[in-house]
Amino acid sequence: MDHRPLGRTGISVSPLCLGAMMFGAFGNPDHDDATRIVHRALDAGITFIDTADVYSAGESEEIVGKALAGGRRDGVVLATKVGLPFGDDPNRRGTSRRWITEAVEGSLRRLRTDRIDLYQVHRLDPATDLDETLGVLSDLVHAGKIRAFGASTVPASQIVEAQWAAERRGRERFRTEQPPYSILDRAVEHDVLPTCLRHGLGVLAYSPLAGGWLSGGYRKGRAIEGPGSAARRQRFAAAYDAGSAENAAKLDAADALGALADEAGLTLIQLAIAFVVRHPAVTSAIVGPRTMDHLESYLAADGIELSSDVLDRIDAIVPPGRTV
Repeated sequence: MDHRPLGRTGISVSPLCLGAMMFGAFGNPDHDDATRIVHRALDAGITFIDTADVYSAGESEEIVGKALAGGRRDGVVLATKVGLPFGDDPNRRGTSRRWITEAVEGSLRRLRTDRIDLYQVHRLDPATDLDETLGVLSDLVHAGKIRAFGASTVPASQIVEAQWAAERRGRERFRTEQPPYSILDRAVEHDVLPTCLRHGLGVLAYSPLAGGWLSGGYRKGRAIEGPGSAARRQRFAAAYDAGSAENAAKLDAADALGALADEAGLTLIQLAIAFVVRHPAVTSAIVGPRTMDHLESYLAADGIELSSDVLDRIDAIVPPGRTV
């Protein structure tokens, strides 16, 4: 698997990033099976793993730490996130110095490591001054506990504001952005991706299959069943409501894209992931398998190149910058 520069960090990563959100109670509670999935991904050439402290209340980080024990940690660029509520305590969330200094220690412990390669703010916290957040993250870089830091789902205007604040106040900078990006969710093409390119940020695109809508399982004439994870079906029930007009539009687009993939001799998963990783701003597409079969279907997308004709036909189904 080829490698790409992670923005201007000097770190290189694989174009597929193993997302660990489905490891643990939220998806696959079998630690041994999840460990096998991690090892298969590494053996296939994936060198980038992304998790978060809130995924299954820390269980995902524990599984990743266990899977990387025994000498596999050094070959991996390890990313995790902080900021979403970690329990009911109102001070165990957000991006204050108080919480981040506590949260990073918990992540290091669960991941069984002495450093995190990429520490990401899950969401910018409007209750915390941006300089406080940049200050504590900069201190963690200087202390060697994290190598670089980034953020997730940040509007272009705030990406620019954070870059300016870091320059003017002598802080380390956000080096990456993690936005949702897929053929069905192209809104970030308007300004987020160009802004990341302009400021040299690496981009980890999450949900390249649009929450499963581009998995190939959603075609006309089939019942919409939702994701395989019971916890995810319950949490995102409205996202798969067959009676929704929004979901009807998604089904139309997914069916047309599935037909296009068939004509191109590809699976829809291959088409969807290849589309995401071809964008010049995108460093890696985050793929989040719950099962080994899921992982194998994602690995089959590595190295797929889409022709100009196929790209034009994708644009005809979902125009650039549009979200279905």
